[in-house]
Amino acid sequence: MFMIRNTLIKKQLIIQKIRQFFKEQEVLEVQTPILQNTSTSDVYIDSISLTINTDIGIQSIQYLHTSPELEMKKLLAQGSGDIYQICQVFRNNEYGKQNFNEFTLLEYYRLGFDIHQLMADMINLLKMLGIQDKVYQLSYAQVFNQYANIDILNTDIASLKIIASKLGLSTDFVWIEDLQMLLFVHLVEPKLKNLPLCFIYDYPKSQSTLAKVKNQVAKRFELYLNGVEVANGYDELQTKDEYQQVFICENNKRKQFSKLISQIDVSFLSKLSKPLPQCTGVAIGINRLLTQIN
Repeated sequence: MFMIRNTLIKKQLIIQKIRQFFKEQEVLEVQTPILQNTSTSDVYIDSISLTINTDIGIQSIQYLHTSPELEMKKLLAQGSGDIYQICQVFRNNEYGKQNFNEFTLLEYYRLGFDIHQLMADMINLLKMLGIQDKVYQLSYAQVFNQYANIDILNTDIASLKIIASKLGLSTDFVWIEDLQMLLFVHLVEPKLKNLPLCFIYDYPKSQSTLAKVKNQVAKRFELYLNGVEVANGYDELQTKDEYQQVFICENNKRKQFSKLISQIDVSFLSKLSKPLPQCTGVAIGINRLLTQIN
């Protein structure tokens, strides 16, 4: 009985500290709609759908948001300034020790920051939450070279398949990013347990998703605490054309997997008649974060 109460108190205190951190920096807390007209286009994430308004004769299919990202970016495009949100998000086809169909997410955006400034900001947030371990900041290329002796940014898919095959791993992949992620999970992630607070940054272009790409490197990062991935951050794309291109590309991949094809979110694109302000954003899994705080 006391265990569940202690868990609830712990989560409450952590969220209070998060809110205090952003209050001191004058970052606004926002709430955005959970029900969406369109499903996610991300090939690695699936939306949960539901049918509404059946009994009043205006039935429609809606989707629970997998992230507040696009709705928050609508606010950024309209001049909100720095914002954050703590909310429940919902994802279909998730299962495992760290993956759930519903979980709590902290997402926030800082205008004018690059990914290194955002990582520094996150370090200050973690300190406020009581996490003060030595900080490691390593590039994606660096950890692959250090832990797997692979020049990951300059190794093609055929060569990666040979490496995977020698390790007894699947090679049944069409896209190079899937092989890169597979090898990362098997060769790099286990070593990150020895680095209590570790940022991995500058991912391959093939894993850019909604991050900017410079010199064939995606300007994004992930945070690992004791080997557990806790956060994912980006130097955000800014223009309507960039987002539309990503949505189309992701939908093409979903089609090859026979997954639900997402309608392009025209309400989001309509807000980008002018480019999004330069900003970086990060999504932090509160549930995973809690497991790393004593």
